[in-house]
Amino acid sequence: MSENFYSPYSQRSTLGGCGCGKHESLAAHDAAAERERLSRGLDAETLSRDFVEAAAVRALFPNDVTRRRFLTAVGASTAMAAIASVLPLQQMQAMAEEKGPLEKTDVKIGFIPINCATPLIMADPMGFYKQQGLSPTLKKTAGWALVRDQMLNGELDASHFLAPMPLAISMGLGSAAQPMRVATIQNINGQAITLALKHKGNRDPRNWKGFKFAIPFEYSMHNFLLRYYLAEHGIDPDRDVQLRVTPPAEMIANLRAGNIDGFFGPEPFNQRAVYDGIAFIHVLSKDIWDGHPCCAFGVSEAFVAQNPNTFAALYRAILNAAAAANDPANLPAIAAAISTPNYLNQPEIVIRQALTGRYADGLGNVQNVPDRAGFDPMPWYSMATWMLTQMRRWGYVKDDVNFDALAEQIFLMTDARKHMAALGQKEAVAEPASGYKSFSVMGRPFDPAQPKAYLDGFAIKRS
Repeated sequence: MSENFYSPYSQRSTLGGCGCGKHESLAAHDAAAERERLSRGLDAETLSRDFVEAAAVRALFPNDVTRRRFLTAVGASTAMAAIASVLPLQQMQAMAEEKGPLEKTDVKIGFIPINCATPLIMADPMGFYKQQGLSPTLKKTAGWALVRDQMLNGELDASHFLAPMPLAISMGLGSAAQPMRVATIQNINGQAITLALKHKGNRDPRNWKGFKFAIPFEYSMHNFLLRYYLAEHGIDPDRDVQLRVTPPAEMIANLRAGNIDGFFGPEPFNQRAVYDGIAFIHVLSKDIWDGHPCCAFGVSEAFVAQNPNTFAALYRAILNAAAAANDPANLPAIAAAISTPNYLNQPEIVIRQALTGRYADGLGNVQNVPDRAGFDPMPWYSMATWMLTQMRRWGYVKDDVNFDALAEQIFLMTDARKHMAALGQKEAVAEPASGYKSFSVMGRPFDPAQPKAYLDGFAIKRS
């Protein structure tokens, strides 16, 4: 922090005058500070760094008296060193500067070829990465375990994740532990339970004992929402049915061969099964939890620390792409851009039906559900908290964990809100400011402040 430079955590009198005692008002103090800045040639980078440091001090010491005592006792330099040990000041400062020089421009980004990755994919052909000075290589990956392994091995700089995966990887569930960060949610809603046509007369889940379902990965919203849906209908997902981890691209072949009765999968495969005449859409995921997250855009903690400006540029590119994808007028062009062989490699009409919500349901009807899929990028902490309750419910997490601490460590909601505000995206000011918004899943309210009570309320569970 620059010495003797007035910053927002300088002492300010609450009774008039200024904290330093040399000026008759705060306005006079600020004017003097500005003259000093100009005379010393302090640049915008220095100012932004001072502001971030000031904000960090205020966040840790919101009480004015406590803050002054701390700074007086240890001095500014020692204070910054101590704060840097618990807050990522370098990354925060780089994000505040927004346009700092990129540590690297060639970035490797992984994706699974599904609609959930729309912002990440469309940002390439539609120029959103290029606008931020990035030259990405998008690497199509066959399955989620491979995505995880490539991120752990450093083969990818960033990736499309299933939203629960960064939580699982950070906790060492199913792999070696490595801290991950969720920068944005890639998509909300946009999934479905799809059943083989032979089950058109068997739509009541209470009659599904013995069914075999495909899910894309254990640490997926598909797994957790399917389990939730079955359990709410009295079906134990571990004892009454079989859940088989299957790459999305193989779900249709398994359904056609009769190896499974249905799947809870991502688009475009639900719609593709209808298009191929082998299945119908039983229920949309939005009808289970409207606004649920599905996939996320994430990086390792190490990547953020080593490439803060590149990370900020990736942030801006993905957020701008998500904003464009959330405009229904853009969806036909987006469908055309991402349906090509190098991306999703699917019929454009299938992609378009799943994105726009005007679709054939396989039961002879054309449905019109404009919010079938969405691309709200805000990574709410309470989304992560809910996922952790389900990991605990079904025994993936064996011991009690601090839900909020994990959510706030891994989901970068504050950073997303700041970047969205800087880009003029109104969603950034959505309430609540705390990041813990409530919601309901199949009519059951989830209060993120009471995760244990929520867990205790389930009749079917492992924990």
